[in-house]
Amino acid sequence: MKIAVSACLLGENCKYNGGNNYSEKVSKFVEGHEVILVCPEVLGGLPTPRESAEIVNGIVSHKDGTSVDAEFRRGAEMALNIVKDNQVDLVVLQSRSPSCGVNQIYDGSFKGNLIPGHGLFAELLKKNEIKAIDVEDL
Repeated sequence: MKIAVSACLLGENCKYNGGNNYSEKVSKFVEGHEVILVCPEVLGGLPTPRESAEIVNGIVSHKDGTSVDAEFRRGAEMALNIVKDNQVDLVVLQSRSPSCGVNQIYDGSFKGNLIPGHGLFAELLKKNEIKAIDVEDL
């Protein structure tokens, strides 16, 4: 089985704050499988570290209103192409991210409020009928 994983979950320092979301659970889950790491935000050309972003009225923006929507969408498309090109069976994604959130995302208020929804990459996976699960659902 081929599994794509949000790169931050396996220790890559690509998170907005320069850190990662390393998950022992993910590390054990992918043992013995071919693993492909993806970070749509980095693929889209965003630096690490970078300002946090949320989806505000359908547009990915920083708190000050600066749009980073084009970068997020470009990265989501690039990550989707990697998943398709590698014929990935399953994608494990980081929770709540404006790119990778599977079940919930932040509401755009930058106050930590969660709403049901999908990040841009997770939404593309869904539209392309590629199975994606939230790390918290492992």
